[in-house]
Amino acid sequence: MSTNETRAKTATASENGTEVFIPLNKLKKSPRNARKTPHSEAIIEAYAASIAAKGIFQNLVIEPELDGEGAETGFYFVSIGEGRRLAQLLRAKRKQIKKTEPIRCVVDTVNDAHEISLDENITREAMHPADQFEAFRELHEERGWGAEEIAARFGITAHVVRQRLRLGAVSPKLMQVYRDGDLTLDHLMAFAITDDHARQEHVFDNLAYNREPYIIRRELTRTHVAATDRRAIFIGAEAYLEAGGAILRDLFTEDRGGFYEDAALLDRLVIAKLQGIAETVRQAEGWKWADVHIDYPHANGLRRTYPQPVDLSEEDKAAYATASDEFNRLTKEWDSAEELPDDVDQSFGKPEAEIERIDALRHAYDPDIVSRGGVFVVLSHDGTARIERGFIRAEDEQAGSEAETRPEGEDYAANDDGEIIQDGNGSESVGGNDEEAEDDGKPLSDLLIRDLTAHRTLGLRLALGEQPDIALVAVTHTLAAQTFYQGAEAHCLEIRPTSVYLAGHADGIEDTAAGKALADRHAGWAADMPRDVADLWGFIASLDHASVIAMFAHCASLTVNAVKQPWERKPRAHATADRLATAVNLDMTAHWTPTVRTYLGRITKAHILDAVREAASEEAADRLSDLKKQPMAEVAEQLLAGTGWLPAVLRTPEPAVFAERQDEEGDARSAVVAELESEDPEPDTTNATLADSSALAEGREPFNIAAE
Repeated sequence: MSTNETRAKTATASENGTEVFIPLNKLKKSPRNARKTPHSEAIIEAYAASIAAKGIFQNLVIEPELDGEGAETGFYFVSIGEGRRLAQLLRAKRKQIKKTEPIRCVVDTVNDAHEISLDENITREAMHPADQFEAFRELHEERGWGAEEIAARFGITAHVVRQRLRLGAVSPKLMQVYRDGDLTLDHLMAFAITDDHARQEHVFDNLAYNREPYIIRRELTRTHVAATDRRAIFIGAEAYLEAGGAILRDLFTEDRGGFYEDAALLDRLVIAKLQGIAETVRQAEGWKWADVHIDYPHANGLRRTYPQPVDLSEEDKAAYATASDEFNRLTKEWDSAEELPDDVDQSFGKPEAEIERIDALRHAYDPDIVSRGGVFVVLSHDGTARIERGFIRAEDEQAGSEAETRPEGEDYAANDDGEIIQDGNGSESVGGNDEEAEDDGKPLSDLLIRDLTAHRTLGLRLALGEQPDIALVAVTHTLAAQTFYQGAEAHCLEIRPTSVYLAGHADGIEDTAAGKALADRHAGWAADMPRDVADLWGFIASLDHASVIAMFAHCASLTVNAVKQPWERKPRAHATADRLATAVNLDMTAHWTPTVRTYLGRITKAHILDAVREAASEEAADRLSDLKKQPMAEVAEQLLAGTGWLPAVLRTPEPAVFAERQDEEGDARSAVVAELESEDPEPDTTNATLADSSALAEGREPFNIAAE
């Protein structure tokens, strides 16, 4: 039968059960269609793609449209297949088919259109997702179709196809567990992070009662390195892949670049790159040695030196003055501008760069130190190379440079009490004849010296306690000598500063912004210190009072220890730490923020909700209550950002004096108000009385108000 004959037949055919071809533009949506909610754009796209690739397999069910007199109008209502009709209309709109494209239909004039439409949508069972995942995998493996081709044939995105292919590659054992209902789709997606069936099954077999998806992902990637890790950032994905590494991607969560599977390869690449940087620095600057580590070797046991101030050359002084003048001129000229033009911004950059270059020349390492010393090149927390200079190994120390030597001829032996009992010749010193010693021209006995210096020590204690300014210099000297000069016993005050190693309590703490700021402050002081500890007293004594106080504060700050250990019982010490925090007005929001890594991922869901409730709102916490822990922590991190929220252990207590003052002011105000309410003030003096009372309550003198 020709197409024209078919179309002629479709124009008149309305007998029940007849299979006919109706032009697309003659089909309408049935007013008795049970589906009132319209089809989504995504499903119409999927229908259109499927029909374009494979055609329409299932006929549309239609009934003729009748006019008011019961005669057929030539149009037909679609009782079943409205989605397919809309898909064909979409294809016609895109010029893929004509508006008169014949659509194969079946006429139904017996059944109720509303009932069969409802039946079509209810009496069906969706394909199990596991079957769908495996079917997609078979299309990929058996027919060789890629994700893009499968996506085009089924009207879905290539990303969705990749997700289903990944799910279809999960271990058949776990897929059956999923079919049986003992695993959820979230669990299956977590297992799909890797295609290693043995690894998947091992993790599944060793799961405890807690089967949260994030735990499954964590176990499957335990030996992998996240792309956000400093090592991965330092090397980069391209170099890692070129070296033969593989990156594991999680298609179901935001994995921020995936996971590097070969941690050993990544470490080798990091060491090799650091070694290249270290050798470049060593040759360019002339150091004797350069050593590389991924983590900074804090317990290296080496003495460290710092660059010393040097005088600038006349040429550099002139260049610095010129650059400073230019910078000041530009600053004055554009001081009132809210935003600088690009050319002006570039003009600022030139003198700034020159000033920075010359400032770097103001401090330099002594050539002798460079010839004997070395550098450590390590990996910083942000994935960049960190260069630490000026370390001296024990074998490179100059003889007698730091250690004090005993004067010649002063060999002696001492008892347990420190009393000298024998000189170098074996003769007894105890009870020696002072007169004989004097006659022989021998020095004073050790016992006599000890006696005299004890009296001198007593005198120093008495005098120092009466001169606070000198006491400040002495204590600062004692602290600085032990802080900046390793192994140098150059102080006479028995004060021993100790500094707890914080990196042993919080991983990566020394690489934070606060840790870097403290290290920079220490390096700044070290650069100004005299090379010989014997010159330290003169250096400190020559400083102005503010500088001495600043150095004293820095040295004292390094001894602070407010770390709480579970096995320690130091309530008074921690109470003092709270008072110290209040005294220095410590604001931890400047140094710490709650993130999944630092806090939220390490606490319970109840604590996460409490934090959100306190920092954001009750409603925000309620919205998170149904989430799993990992998604909850991630969303909470966003909600807490910028709020200044801190856990209780990091909050600085309010000054007790301030709280007491607030209470006293509140009591004073209450008393004044009660007194005023009990009296009947004169109308002309009411305002004056209230003003005076308010001033008294606030601790101020009342203003004098002239009477009218």
